[in-house]
Amino acid sequence: MARAMFMRFLLAALLAVTALPARAVEAPYEKNLVRLAEILGSLQYLRNLCGEKGDDWREAMDAILITENPGPDRRAELVGSFNRGYRSYSDIYHTCTASATEAIARYMKEGEALSRDTANKFGN
Repeated sequence: MARAMFMRFLLAALLAVTALPARAVEAPYEKNLVRLAEILGSLQYLRNLCGEKGDDWREAMDAILITENPGPDRRAELVGSFNRGYRSYSDIYHTCTASATEAIARYMKEGEALSRDTANKFGN
């Protein structure tokens, strides 16, 4: 249920930011997007470690990249943030533990709030 809600808010945030005009300077929601990419990377690793099979979180990151259509530098920053989130846990956790499931819950909550707040603040 939380995953579905998070995905709905993520979709709403993506739709909200695509409605913004093209930009030559950093988008006002850029820090949110970079943090969201890191959260998605962490969730991709942790959720699979703890029994979820699939690439839902990587696909959500792909959706961000498709929606944003960033230039090479910005794309590298977003992908790097996703990878940093993934690696920060893959280097430490090799089995699902109580702290891993706690991290999942925290990231789900933070990601949902970040997506919702971004959509509310920057959407039409």
